[in-house]
Amino acid sequence: MDRRSFLQGSLSGTALWAGSLGLVSLGCRGRQVAHVLDSHDSDMVGSHAAGAETYNLLIDEAVARLLGRQEEQLVMSPVSYGPDGPKRICFVGVENRSAEEIGDFKEQLYEQIDTAIAGSGSFQPVNLRFVQAGLDLCHLRPNDLLTPDGQRAFIAAMEQQGQPFDYLMFAKLTSGTTVNNNDKQRDYLLTLEIVNIHDGSYDKESAKVRKGYHQSHLGKWRIYNPFTAQR
Repeated sequence: MDRRSFLQGSLSGTALWAGSLGLVSLGCRGRQVAHVLDSHDSDMVGSHAAGAETYNLLIDEAVARLLGRQEEQLVMSPVSYGPDGPKRICFVGVENRSAEEIGDFKEQLYEQIDTAIAGSGSFQPVNLRFVQAGLDLCHLRPNDLLTPDGQRAFIAAMEQQGQPFDYLMFAKLTSGTTVNNNDKQRDYLLTLEIVNIHDGSYDKESAKVRKGYHQSHLGKWRIYNPFTAQR
């Protein structure tokens, strides 16, 4: 056999094999698309972690129950402290103690809870910028506000900024995981705590959402090789 013909034949076969692989690879590549959800569309359910469908339910339930109970207490036993009008809540922030990183949802959780307070009618939130400025001025962490000295220093700092308040509010997100072979259940719990700085009274409310995750096992991807495939 002519050596040149043999080499050309081998190169042609190699090119055909590589081209076949390339076609298979291109065929497996996907593309990402998006669409805007209308107001009547349901929230998308996260396949690997909690998302809007979980957090929105937690916030709606926990905030509504806690503030509803506080409103009832104000009606049944009106207090003499503070000016007339909505009582002011200093919402310190959201503490994540769950098994998941919540990423940009942390800021959104704060904003949603803050907005729910503002829409309640009986309560008014203190702007987060003033809250952070007060903590920085006193060199305090949120948990320090539960100590007598820390709370007094923070109250004084907020009054200096023209931002007096009546309640401190804390939020904590936790989770519990149950594994059953390839299936997993995760229970998400949002807990809201509120402290009346005038009389020290304390209230707490939680909301829970249970979510199941299911993993399917598909066959392994194989690259088609036309030279080894059976005819």
